Amino acid sequence: MKRIFHTLLLATVFSCASVPEPVSCLDEEASIWPDYKGVTVPENIAPLNFSFTGDGEDAVLEVNGSLVKQDGGLFRFGKRRWKKWMESDTLTCSVRVLRDGQWLRLKPFHIYVSRDRMDPYVSYRLIPPGYQGWDRMGIYERHIESYAQDAIIDNRLSGGNCLNCHSFPENNPDKFVFHARADFGGTFLVDGDQVEKLNTKTDSTISALVYPYWHPGGKLIAFSTNRTFQAFYNHGDNRIEVYDEASDIVLYDTESHGISWSKLTKSADAFETFPAFSPDGKYLYFCSARAVDMPQKYNEVRYALKRIAFDAGTKSFGDSLETVFDAPAMGKSVSFPRVSPDGRYLCFTLHDYGNFSIWHQEADLWLLDLETGDARPMERLNSDSVESFHTWSSNGRWLVFSTRRDDKLHTRLYFSHIDAEGRESKPFLLPQEDPLKFYGNLLMSYNLPQFTTGKVKAGRRGIIKEMRQSKGTDIKPEI
Repeated sequence: MKRIFHTLLLATVFSCASVPEPVSCLDEEASIWPDYKGVTVPENIAPLNFSFTGDGEDAVLEVNGSLVKQDGGLFRFGKRRWKKWMESDTLTCSVRVLRDGQWLRLKPFHIYVSRDRMDPYVSYRLIPPGYQGWDRMGIYERHIESYAQDAIIDNRLSGGNCLNCHSFPENNPDKFVFHARADFGGTFLVDGDQVEKLNTKTDSTISALVYPYWHPGGKLIAFSTNRTFQAFYNHGDNRIEVYDEASDIVLYDTESHGISWSKLTKSADAFETFPAFSPDGKYLYFCSARAVDMPQKYNEVRYALKRIAFDAGTKSFGDSLETVFDAPAMGKSVSFPRVSPDGRYLCFTLHDYGNFSIWHQEADLWLLDLETGDARPMERLNSDSVESFHTWSSNGRWLVFSTRRDDKLHTRLYFSHIDAEGRESKPFLLPQEDPLKFYGNLLMSYNLPQFTTGKVKAGRRGIIKEMRQSKGTDIKPEI
């Protein structure tokens, strides 16, 4: 991206009147980064600062009749001005560029403002983009109405161990679960200011608990148990494959410390993983594949989307499985099912094979209408690189998803508005004060984004104390 600006004019502080009117209008798109042209944003989003990356000796931006000067190519919007603009339904933006001593107006573009507010926080892991490095990572939360980022827990406080799979029930920041691996390992349940360490490997499960999803009642959590490995390849677009040699799904009761399961979710004949409850708690969705010899047939294992009825009062499952989306019939595989809060739509990732799609360049997001059974690719969200993990806002009008579209190495967070008919808007990158500089210098990837309705209040000291000092509570089978 090239930026050519007249250094003397950069230092000039000018009023609107000092900027000449353009002598002509060009039928030329303004080159900006991030590409916020034509996006829909919530009224409570932080200012979408962006840089002009096209040719010119200087540039000025006009937004709804107001002029904004650039600083090193960056158009930075003040909080008061941005808040006022968010009262409009549409921002009309026009870049004026100085070329050969003449001011020219480039083709205008629009930013659309939705009254559907976004949950004020999004949490995520920041991890190295490589295959094995995890000695520097953390679970963070970002205030989407500003640029403030805070650590929920940073592994510099816990000996550089791996932290993963954080999960909040119904976007509630006061209660969550996460895993720690290696030193001080265990599963940690945080409820207000109470922190409990759990030892989750039992003689009845193939591993400790892995991928979690809360039942809407906030008492039960569905977990997968996975015997997971990874392999590396020196050819093809997908250089790494993370695969399961076995996997099951169990139910954990946070009050009794017991686990239970159905023989239909814990079968030697199938690999079951990535559980997700329906918003009413009456169904458990998950990915299921016919068990094959692994890793010999790694590229033949394909997961279908299934569901099973569930009764929270008795903690009992139904006696049959329903195939909700038969991806193997298409020669494809499903991962990461997530149901919208109103129960109408289910978003999932579709890819060629396997279940760990974050390393699959062909992975795309799909949307399933649970009322009609119709499924389609979310064309406006998909790119020529990886689209993977995704979650819904609490009002079901926003989707956050992780993608490698920008450089095919680092995972970034994008957001899209989803209307009542399931139509997605053009996605936009998580705003930063100086996006070009911030993302250019950030050598970490975003992972596992989740909306929350407020700031996490649990103290890091209490979590670290439990992690370092507690022997943990053993969970036990109830069957």
